[in-house]
Amino acid sequence: MAFANAGWKVEAVCPPHHPLAKTSIVPRPHAYNDMAPLTSFADAITATRPNFIVPTDDLATRYLHQLYDRERGRGKAGAPICALIERSLGATESFPVLQARAAVMELAEEEGIRVPKTEVIANRKDLATWLAHTRFPTVLKADGTSGGTGVRIVSTVEEAEKAFRTLQSTPPSSRSLVQTFLREGKALVWPLLRRRSVVNAQTFIVGRNAISEVACWQGTVLASLHFEVLRNQYPCGPASVIRSIENVDMSLAAERIVRRLNLSGLHGFDFILEDQTGYAYLLEINPRATQVGHLTLGPGRDLPAALYAAASGKPIQFAPRITDNDTIALFPQEWIRNRASAFLEWGHHDVPWEQPELVRACVLSCPKPRVRSSQHEEWIRGLSATRVRRP
Repeated sequence: MAFANAGWKVEAVCPPHHPLAKTSIVPRPHAYNDMAPLTSFADAITATRPNFIVPTDDLATRYLHQLYDRERGRGKAGAPICALIERSLGATESFPVLQARAAVMELAEEEGIRVPKTEVIANRKDLATWLAHTRFPTVLKADGTSGGTGVRIVSTVEEAEKAFRTLQSTPPSSRSLVQTFLREGKALVWPLLRRRSVVNAQTFIVGRNAISEVACWQGTVLASLHFEVLRNQYPCGPASVIRSIENVDMSLAAERIVRRLNLSGLHGFDFILEDQTGYAYLLEINPRATQVGHLTLGPGRDLPAALYAAASGKPIQFAPRITDNDTIALFPQEWIRNRASAFLEWGHHDVPWEQPELVRACVLSCPKPRVRSSQHEEWIRGLSATRVRRP
């Protein structure tokens, strides 16, 4: 919706019955087939001939990287898709770096960015060595995971060993096994079953979570958003309430990484603001749009408008600032976390009221709360009408 408001014509690839189909922006999304994801993307590209692609989750990013490799192998026939992906995401040399947490931390350290000490833990011996030289608590993270699902904060050797076994041996889904069988044959199914995730260990920094998202073009940051996280949807999970801030450390870190990797498009950065010093430590990079990129907060802080100007060559036209309130409750994350949250009342709650069917789909698909707030009751009553009304 924010991209459409900036002037883009928006198409989307998503699974059937996805909430995107409930918007007037994307009335008929292109079908995503999880049994043939690369074909889904290639077919949508052929049908729409886009100027730019924006992945909005980690799986989409990985598939775009794989699509680039596949099309490169086709030579001249695959050149247009390869050029589009590189234009949209940046230098292809960055792809393997962005998929490995330890590689990102090493590169950031070379750029003079503060990072927690990070090491790849290949086996129990590596884990024992790490624990012998690190204070508890410590953090274990698995590559290829997101939303906090592959993160464990451990406080004892026993917890660390159990977490390491869990993170390293996370089995592939039955869907991915079927997909591999159909694409590659049974010869590759057994290696997939034996595959182990790369697990990293990081020192634990006492502090407050913070996030950034930037729009960039050929290694230059065009616009940026920086927030302190006030609430998470669940421990180690996505932010549900944020506060807009300006932080020099976070800005410089994003600029240096974007320049070093020659990135384009939308990219997110996770930080921790150390309690003792206030310094920002980079934790990881999300090579995709994150959940705050739609927040248009004025000149230099409107990511869709900045990208539109860069791609079209037209003068930048910023959207109206959505709020002067520094505190923003993200919909539906904070509403899911706590229907009675005070942040829903005195923060800016970014409900997309102009898309009532989307709001309806989000609200009705959420788990039923144990305790309903007055606002929740009013919303449910409003949903029984023909349009969703703002309370």
